[in-house]
Amino acid sequence: MRMRAVVALGATLTLAAVLSACSSGSDTAGGSQTVNWWTWDDKQAAAYKTCAADFEKANPGTTVKISQYNVDDYFTKLTAGFVAGSAPDAFQNSVQFFQAYAGQNQLLPMDDFIAKDKFDLSRFSVGVNAWKFTDGKQYALPLDWAAAGLYYDQDALTKAGYSKADVESVTWNPDDGGEFGKMIAHLTVDEKGRRGDEPGFDKGHVKTFGFGQIAAKDFIGQTSWSPFASSTGWRLGDKESWPTVFNYGDPRLVKTLKWARSLTEKGYAPKLGEFTSSVSDVDLLSSHRVAMEIGGSWSASTFAKIPGVKTGIAAPPYGPDGKTRAVMSNSNGNNIWAGTKHPELTWKWVSYMGSEACQSKASRTGTFFPSIPASMDAATKALAADGVDLSVFTSMLKDKVLYPSPVYGNGAAVQDALNPLFEGYFAGQKDDSVFADMEKQSKTLLAKN
Repeated sequence: MRMRAVVALGATLTLAAVLSACSSGSDTAGGSQTVNWWTWDDKQAAAYKTCAADFEKANPGTTVKISQYNVDDYFTKLTAGFVAGSAPDAFQNSVQFFQAYAGQNQLLPMDDFIAKDKFDLSRFSVGVNAWKFTDGKQYALPLDWAAAGLYYDQDALTKAGYSKADVESVTWNPDDGGEFGKMIAHLTVDEKGRRGDEPGFDKGHVKTFGFGQIAAKDFIGQTSWSPFASSTGWRLGDKESWPTVFNYGDPRLVKTLKWARSLTEKGYAPKLGEFTSSVSDVDLLSSHRVAMEIGGSWSASTFAKIPGVKTGIAAPPYGPDGKTRAVMSNSNGNNIWAGTKHPELTWKWVSYMGSEACQSKASRTGTFFPSIPASMDAATKALAADGVDLSVFTSMLKDKVLYPSPVYGNGAAVQDALNPLFEGYFAGQKDDSVFADMEKQSKTLLAKN
């Protein structure tokens, strides 16, 4: 639905921006000015209000209005705002929509501002290059970064005979799952207390799955199968930025996804759709329905504070060579709308959001990871005092386990076309021939940049 909206409105976007005489960042009585900033993340909306208060004090007569919309509606509202000339002055954006908005001239390049203020982009640990368009210009400052971690119920692992060190050193391979595959089987328990690797195990009546929701309709698989495939050396695109094809036909990925599907077939992981979309990864671990699972770094503080569950956090398993971990990391960006009436003031706000002072203050809750290393260290220290250990993620960053998510074009159309194919595969409705179809479709769609 999102891409259909973008396509239908895209032809009128540039003209509408030119004809429009108003911006959401309008002047108010007394010469005061308002900068409107949008986000889909309620946690970041609340967090950055502390920065807004400081910014307003430093810039008398300026008001920063922060609006948060549900992600299901966010991009539709944003696109409609482009057409109506009422889009926010600045907004959080995903790389999935970067190409469409930049290609429609809805984003203001930041290069002149960056040069004028001598703004040092090297302050950011990740995400800078993800927001360079095909014209070579910088269209956003990184807001945050994210990765995937392995969350587990420490008591469940202890009862199964495993230690924290076992989880941290475990290896995996796509042929039979390796040590990690054996761990998943042993952690799975049916309603009569029999483990997945014991005689009589009943896969039709599972009390606790050894692993969480690895079967996913998500075509990137960031918090499901991607960390496993990546440990084999596989990468989603043929290029890091603006790939021409997604490598779904790569034998390493095919073997990885077959292994992932085998977990659901054996009863070691829930099948796609077994739980409703309202049941989160945190819910599954807190209700003891899963013993461990891959989850986003943005949920680390929530996982760590589950009542009655002692949660451990580890990096995803080592790959087939026993020494390689590779985890995709993405970064949302802070864009300025090309139609803003206050470009200088909006840049001032956006660049302040990209400062150590702001990010260190905003990220103390741990609901998102700031892009500036010093701010990440401050957040890690603050949360450690609250009993939340983020060292797994900071170590992945410093040890170069993380690699950037590719920046690609035509994102909404890719999602609409490929998600159903992944869903069909994990539902058992499609066989291995679907991978060639996925790759072919990705090549066609990515060419429509």
